[in-house]
Amino acid sequence: MDPKTLLQNFVNGLSLGSLYALIAIGYTMVYGILRLINFAHGDIFMMAVYFAFFFVTLAQLPWYLAAVLAISCAALLGFTVDRIAYKPIRNAPRISALITAIGVSFFLESLAVVIFSGIPRSFRTIFPQSLNEMIIIGGQLEMKYGREVIVGGIRFPVISLITLIVAAIALVFLWWFIFKTKVGMAMRAVSLDIQTTSLMGVNVDKVIGMTFALGSALAGIGGILWAIRYPQVWPYMGFIPGMKAFVAAVFGGIGSVPGAVLGGLILGITEVMMVGIMPGAAGYRDAFAFIILIVILSVKPSGLMGKPEIVKV
Repeated sequence: MDPKTLLQNFVNGLSLGSLYALIAIGYTMVYGILRLINFAHGDIFMMAVYFAFFFVTLAQLPWYLAAVLAISCAALLGFTVDRIAYKPIRNAPRISALITAIGVSFFLESLAVVIFSGIPRSFRTIFPQSLNEMIIIGGQLEMKYGREVIVGGIRFPVISLITLIVAAIALVFLWWFIFKTKVGMAMRAVSLDIQTTSLMGVNVDKVIGMTFALGSALAGIGGILWAIRYPQVWPYMGFIPGMKAFVAAVFGGIGSVPGAVLGGLILGITEVMMVGIMPGAAGYRDAFAFIILIVILSVKPSGLMGKPEIVKV
């Protein structure tokens, strides 16, 4: 792989890793507070894409307004899922919460099939075509067929740069929210000790609901960017990205927000680089993520930035 192709693949991998990071943060925030793997997170990702699609096609809203409303609806859906499905079993054994999360995932997928049908829809037509154009850096100008074109250079889609910028803005906002606001302080306190925090007058249920809403909003942002990059919308589109984001969260250290970001970036870059170095293994790129999960759980179960839990006997 020559340096030009290496840099091009690195940019594409960084963009893909940013999407994994946005989705993985939702997993790690919920786990950090409730010690619950919210397997419905990938399906909220899917619902956000459908919301954006129908806001444009049926409601005839501008694409940017449709995107904002879709992200807001994803946050509301995450909050509603917590109120209906998870709040009644706060004090139940963890296995009950895990089974409930799997059930919510199946419910949302089946609901999408019933309401939206299982026929894939094209997301390409509802957003500006300029997002799918290529940026070319470097190379030489030559005349071909009566027009100037750039020969050589590094080529990558506009959406790759937009994804990096949006992900960076979202992560900066998340850092500010968690470390500079009272709600963020409450989230950090609840993640350490729910009972003690509730005794200090914090409304724990409200904090947990805000956590679900914030994580779901980030999943909605990731879902819309994902659909622009891979423009096919269908009810099971959230499964593989959701599972890969879960792998990224475990890889970085489940419960650690910086770990989720780091895990997502490493997973995205590694995945794209593997396909670039071994094109024949492109069909195994999804399996590669789960191989990483097996290795990490075998070697360092707490992840790169996670802390091993101390159990008092």
